[in-house]
Amino acid sequence: MTVGLVSGTSVSRSAFFRSWEEISRQTAHGEVHGRRYGDLVALNRHGPGGTVPPHAVNHRANIRFFADLGVDEIISLSSVGSLREDLAPGAIVSCGDYVSFRPMTFQQQEMRPVTPRVDNAMIPEITRACGFAVETGCVYVQMPGPRFETRAEIRVIRHWGDVVGMTMANEADLCAEVGIGFNSVAVVDNFAHGILDRPVTAEIFRRQVGENQSRVDRLLEVFARLFGGNGRVRDEKT
Repeated sequence: MTVGLVSGTSVSRSAFFRSWEEISRQTAHGEVHGRRYGDLVALNRHGPGGTVPPHAVNHRANIRFFADLGVDEIISLSSVGSLREDLAPGAIVSCGDYVSFRPMTFQQQEMRPVTPRVDNAMIPEITRACGFAVETGCVYVQMPGPRFETRAEIRVIRHWGDVVGMTMANEADLCAEVGIGFNSVAVVDNFAHGILDRPVTAEIFRRQVGENQSRVDRLLEVFARLFGGNGRVRDEKT
């Protein structure tokens, strides 16, 4: 089985990920650059340099990249904001459903009945292997970005789900359309704006992302061990 991993900038900061073999592919929706570790293929959804903002991510090219490579299951590793006071930064969650009012499809010219879903078939194996608690069954609310949400927006959507983000729902939509199994793993990097009586600043967000990097590195090691098969880490000195 070939497994795909789509993640954000935290994966690019990991020395473990940077040692994987580089691969590139021209898809019908644009060129995609990724990395491979045996049977595990990964990419940064924000591009190889991690500079593409959430609202401009080329989700069609990213998911087509995996489909063209024959990927069977995709793990979406996301950074999210918490919509609950009892779900603090540093927590790891898996979302079993999502809310999105900007659905994405490969087909723009005709109606195609596709049932959105999050299979999470691989999540039990991942949670057993990662060594820390993972709250499953959460609901992801996707907002368009690229800015954080206003307090008024959060007051509305906190009744819809557990976490908020800007990318996962589009990935799940497209995976359902092409028949790739979808699995959600999300790292809580901040409380959403207004959940606590303090502002969400860029400084606070960056600091928490940095503190969570060790958990991301641990997840990458688990993914490689579980799904990489006979993968080998490239020697960066050669």
